[in-house]
Formats: sequence, C-alpha cells, structure tokens
Amino acid sequence: MKKRYIAGGLIFALVAGGGLAAYAILPTTHDGSPSELPELAHFGESIGTQVENINIGKRSVVEASSLVSGNLGNEERILRVRFWYPSDSIEGKKAEYAHQIIIGDNDPISVNFAGQAITDVPAKEEKYPLVIMSHGYGGWAEHYSNLGEHIASRGYVVASIDHADDRVTGVSSFLTSFSNVLQNRSLDQHQIIDTIINKAAAEKSGYYSAIDSSKIALLGYSMGGFGAIRTAGAPYDYSAESLGNLPEAAQNTIKNGTQETAPISALIAIAPWGGTIENRSWNANALSKITIPSLFIAGNQDDVSDYAEGISWVFDAMKNSERHMLTYREARHNVAGNAILDAQFPANDNFATTEYMREPVWRTERINAINQHFITAFLDLHLKGDTDKASYLNTPTENSNDSKWDIPFGEQLNGTLASKEQASHWRGFQRRWAVGMTMKRKAKGE
Repeated sequence: MKKRYIAGGLIFALVAGGGLAAYAILPTTHDGSPSELPELAHFGESIGTQVENINIGKRSVVEASSLVSGNLGNEERILRVRFWYPSDSIEGKKAEYAHQIIIGDNDPISVNFAGQAITDVPAKEEKYPLVIMSHGYGGWAEHYSNLGEHIASRGYVVASIDHADDRVTGVSSFLTSFSNVLQNRSLDQHQIIDTIINKAAAEKSGYYSAIDSSKIALLGYSMGGFGAIRTAGAPYDYSAESLGNLPEAAQNTIKNGTQETAPISALIAIAPWGGTIENRSWNANALSKITIPSLFIAGNQDDVSDYAEGISWVFDAMKNSERHMLTYREARHNVAGNAILDAQFPANDNFATTEYMREPVWRTERINAINQHFITAFLDLHLKGDTDKASYLNTPTENSNDSKWDIPFGEQLNGTLASKEQASHWRGFQRRWAVGMTMKRKAKGE
C-alpha cells in the first residue's frame, strides 16, 4: 500500500537543511526599550525552574517495519518536563536553556537561551493554576522559555513537555518520526496532566504542592496544537490521510489512551496543525464537542497549517467554545518560539535554520511580546476569574489598524498604554503601535 502523509512542502519546512555549529547566549524576552511592550507583556514576580524526567510507562512505537507489517514496537516512555513557578527567591543562578538545533543530517547549531528564572529554588507556598505547554514537531521544552517564564511570573505553574521527537534525516525517517508524533502528542498530554494532578495531590512541598489542579490550561503550538485539540475533547477522524495511514494498532493506541477528555479549563492553540483539507484530522461534529474557552494565535500566511482552510476552519467549527483568534497579518507559521538575532546565526547557514526559527516579516521579539500580552489576559480571565481582562481580548475593532485614539495636535503620549479610558483603541497598546493584527471573537454557540 502506498504511504502518503503530508505535502512535500511541509516535509521540506520541517526537515530540510542545517548549518555549521555555532554557540550563542540569547535573551528570552525582548531586550530593547521596555516601553515597546504591551501592558501585560511586562514580567511579573520572581520565578524558579526545575526539570523532571517523568516516566509515563510503556508505549507502543511505530518502527520502520511497522509501516509494512502493521506491528508496533514497545518501549518505556520517559519525558523531560521543564517546570517554572512563582518563588520568593530573588538570588541564585539564573537558568540557561541549552539546546542543539539539528535539521536534517547537517551539523548542529548550539544555542543557550538566557533565562530570568532561578534554578532549583523553592516554590511559593501558595496555590496557582497550572499551564501545560506542548511544542511543535522537532521542538523542545525550552523552545518557548520566554513564554513559559512570563506565564509563571504572572502567577502560574508552567509545565513544558519535551516530546523527544525522533530526528529526521530523510523521507524514510520522516515517515516513522511523524507517525510517532501523530500517535504520541495527545497521549503525552493526557498522561503528563494525569501524572501532575496525582503528584499535586500527594506532594506536601515543592512546585507540585503549589498547583491548583482544578484550574488547568493546555497550550499547544503546531503539532502540540494538533494534540491539544484532541486532548480538549475533539475525537480524531481516522479517514484523514495521515491518521488513516497509521498502522491500525497505533490508531487503537490513540483511541484507548484519549477516550476521556482531559480535565482542562482553557485551550490555547498556536498555529495548530491538522485542519488542512488533505489532512483534516477532525470533522465539524468532533470539533463542536470542545466546550472550554479557546484562544487561537496564527499568521494569515501560514502555509504549513493552512490559515484559510485549516486553522480558520477549525476555529469556526468549534461552535460550542467561547473563542478568540489573534491573527498576525503577513506572518507565516513561526508565530511562537524564542528569538535568534542576526549575529547569532552561523555565517554560512544554509537558510534552513532561519526558516525553522524566524518569520519573514515580523520580528520574533515583537510577536513574543504580543503573545505574552494576550495569553496573560486569556489565562487571567478564564483560570483566575479576572473579568477585567475581558476588555483586553474583546477589542473595539477586529482590525487593529482601525482602532482610534484621538489626541490634540502636538500632544506627546510618551508610550502611554491604552486603558479603559481609550475605549476605541486596543487596550494595553501604545497609540500607533496596535497595527498588523486582527482579533476575531465568537461566542459559545456561534
């Protein structure tokens, strides 16, 4: 049987190229003038960080032979999880998040993102909502350390999963690697959530004891979003090309492990994969089963997850969720992730790393700041019950360029952020700086 998974362009975007080795210390938050940041993108309280390897037990594995025989392997699955949490500690060693970016069979590029969290310090003895983060294909737990740290600084415990995706060096390894991603994403999310809830109930100290398990949000980027939509309650459609080409045993592994909707209260889907026409992983009825509030973030030129026929279709079909969608005009797929500056790329990089990590038009630092702003508003509203945050999400205009803030001739605002007093402008943004975005809102039942 001929195996077809996803369009060749997506394979290229995910596995092509590479570059020579380099090493860089990179900031996890925008390092320019703080006046550029939208209001809720400013860092909050001090935080700590620790890493834990969590054994979630035996899991079936799609091997090269599985695609012919249908028989799966089996191995113990241990996932590295990065925790960030509020802490009273203000002194100690700040985190550096080392990683090697390996694209295809090229030399690795070593990066070390400098963090603001202090390593291995105690958590505050209070209760905080939990945010689970799930990265995209080929990503890693600290790819979004800027976002994870920011959320934690705003009064949350954050657990970022490292899904340990298999390395891709060609078409053959891509087929097995991507098959395992299709199988594992939602299963990993379910099992990590269950494990954390159980440990939070049992532990009397440490970051587990700081978790309020009744308030959980799940944030997924790209393939993490593909998993998160299933985890939030939308069953997969196995007639879809990619899912349908999985061995039947792998399909059954997913079905058996995700029958119960995870106990989450809010969903954040950033450039989620799975809605494209040729690989539509849900039908509209399945998506209507999601009832929790949702925030989508995407670029309207996303050609990996397909903004028009993929992401927007999923957003529209989730009719029983109160939902918002922030769109960056002229952005493609990389609307999340830490920034790498020009000087920190290898001199002879062959462009694959650039294409994997950056946007053609938008500055990554700017996108990150805006993401932090809106994600903070969304989480505060739906996990903390802070109703004032609704005015940040319910923007007065769908197109940010249409927002208004009239001032007398010659008046200088000096970076003043829009408050409720500027009801015609996007709240939390400076005058003239709310540009290039749209915010759609759909009520539950719409």
